[in-house]
Amino acid sequence: MSWRLLKDKLIRQSFAAMLILSLVVIAVILIGLGLKSIPLLRAEDLGTILTESVWSPLNGSFGFFPFIMGTVWVTFISLIIAVPLCILASTYLVEYADDALRKMVLPLVNVLAAIPPVLYGVWGVLFVVPFLSEYIAPIVGAETTGYTVFAGGIVLAVMIFPIMVSIMVEVLQTIPYELKAASLSLGATKWETIVKVILVKSRPGLVAAVVLGISRAFGETIAVLMVCGNIPQVPKSFFDAGYPLPALIANNFGEMMSIPLYDSALMFAALLLFTLIFGFNLISRIILNRLEGKA
Repeated sequence: MSWRLLKDKLIRQSFAAMLILSLVVIAVILIGLGLKSIPLLRAEDLGTILTESVWSPLNGSFGFFPFIMGTVWVTFISLIIAVPLCILASTYLVEYADDALRKMVLPLVNVLAAIPPVLYGVWGVLFVVPFLSEYIAPIVGAETTGYTVFAGGIVLAVMIFPIMVSIMVEVLQTIPYELKAASLSLGATKWETIVKVILVKSRPGLVAAVVLGISRAFGETIAVLMVCGNIPQVPKSFFDAGYPLPALIANNFGEMMSIPLYDSALMFAALLLFTLIFGFNLISRIILNRLEGKA
């Protein structure tokens, strides 16, 4: 066997080994969290744990429904804010902005992605929380301290904005110029070409960008826990406090471990978060495959 073929075989086997190692790491994490969660699952029925709203470790009550809903609320609000803005901003940068503006803005967007989450949290505490309590809440007749799922959603939207914009810009730039020219030559306006041709053709890539943004939003911890209020209740409006799963783990891990089942409950919270992210990504992958098949 020549050295060239041997090198090719070694590289192929190395890549396969790295893939297997990645899968093993994921399996070890999942198994470890599952084993740590067994004491809680033996003490309480899974359905009760997921649907119960009372969180009182001292009394042996471990209801995760408020934390699940807190995570869903914050993520949903962040997507309502971020997705339209990201699509519009990316479209402007690719289709309307000149090269000088594009070369100036895109590096700044990448810099935003590198800012530590705690700085976003500080910004939320100093600006978003007072803004909601003093200006927005009175308009709708709500009374709030500002530490709400709405504040968490705004901070999270700003955090996922850079990664979504970067990916969407790359996706939109892959659309062939000939496709745009054909649409314009048939009498379509610039806006009609963007809406009916460019965005439709780039839909799988845009959905992938949103999926990555949601995955980041699900697991975000520090910035969100600083502005959400961290009250274990089911939010009923944008101006209610919430308590997402990552904040629960970060706030309580390492404390009060003498309480029976407390350690197991936090490990179950981590397992639940892992399962939510994995399940969402799996469903998103199926949707993406169908969209790519139609494209």
